[in-house]
Amino acid sequence: MQVLLIDPRQAKRVPGRPKTDRRDCKWLQRLHTYGLLAGAFRPEAHVCVLRGSLRHRQMLLTYAAHHIQHMHKALEQMNLKLTQVVSEITGVTGMAILKAIIAGERDPQRLAKLRNPHCHHDEDDIAKALQGTWHAEHLFALRQAVELYEFYHQQIAHCDQQIKAHLATFGDKSAGQPLPPKARRHKKTNEPRFDARTPLYRLAGVDLTTIEGIEEGTALVILSEIGTDMHRWPSVKHFCSWLGLCPQHKISGGKVLSRRVRPGAHRVTVALRLAARTLHHSQSALGAFFRRMKARLGTPKAITATAHKLARLVYSLLQHGSAYVQQGLDDYEAQYRERKVTTMAKQAKALGYTLVPLAAQG
Repeated sequence: MQVLLIDPRQAKRVPGRPKTDRRDCKWLQRLHTYGLLAGAFRPEAHVCVLRGSLRHRQMLLTYAAHHIQHMHKALEQMNLKLTQVVSEITGVTGMAILKAIIAGERDPQRLAKLRNPHCHHDEDDIAKALQGTWHAEHLFALRQAVELYEFYHQQIAHCDQQIKAHLATFGDKSAGQPLPPKARRHKKTNEPRFDARTPLYRLAGVDLTTIEGIEEGTALVILSEIGTDMHRWPSVKHFCSWLGLCPQHKISGGKVLSRRVRPGAHRVTVALRLAARTLHHSQSALGAFFRRMKARLGTPKAITATAHKLARLVYSLLQHGSAYVQQGLDDYEAQYRERKVTTMAKQAKALGYTLVPLAAQG
């Protein structure tokens, strides 16, 4: 017996008819008999194990983030403005000061000496921000929030070891080829606490982190949600449509009513959107594309367009195994300028004019 997981939108009942489990079974059987039910995508069983571990890790990160909010609340209730002098209270300086407060230290000058040398604010600014009221109930809430935050990060560390052990069980598709070099990038806070790039390269046979904007955590999410078999989608257009990154054209009487993308919170789509946001200051072709789309369409649509381009690159790497060669910003700008000049020349010719460069006039 072949079991299919279907989208609930495919099995909507006719309005006005009574709904019971028995009637639902008959209705599903009738729709399946007519071939109106299509099975939803589900990766291989080995990949599903990795997907479950990654989703559990994301849940732990969400729970830990809640306790960061509790820390903020306790500090505000004690009139401590630590969040205004440190970028992250869970960073080196912030956690050192919080643990000292929990241990019983109340002197702002001594607390300010725990400042990390790389902190932008000096000790005087930090000391001024740590002059507040030390109420027992707020200190108790702060202590519990810090302990719970550290506990969840301990669980995340155990989860990372589980993911690392499971990645080692996948077959090697790299064919013995060495891991290509990668440009040095800033490591994010919630990235896996192990070298995930090497096992992911063995798993997929290609290195997704060579694509600008995609880090190890993003590559883990992508491969755990879709696997490595791209033959499940007939073409790259089907893949991007499945992710919800293609516009849905609604036209009536020749008038475009809407071109919005399909709403949804697909994990791969969310990961690609976050990767697209990091390309704003990137000196690469993808960064130039994002800035050009942002100037023309605005930030939300630019993120969607750049995430769509990232999805096409991911599909090309996993489907064809071709190495991704990062296109330099200068080359991209030169190609964009050439396309623009060609378009302007065609428009001028259609209007009866000739486009002549300024250097040719002299």
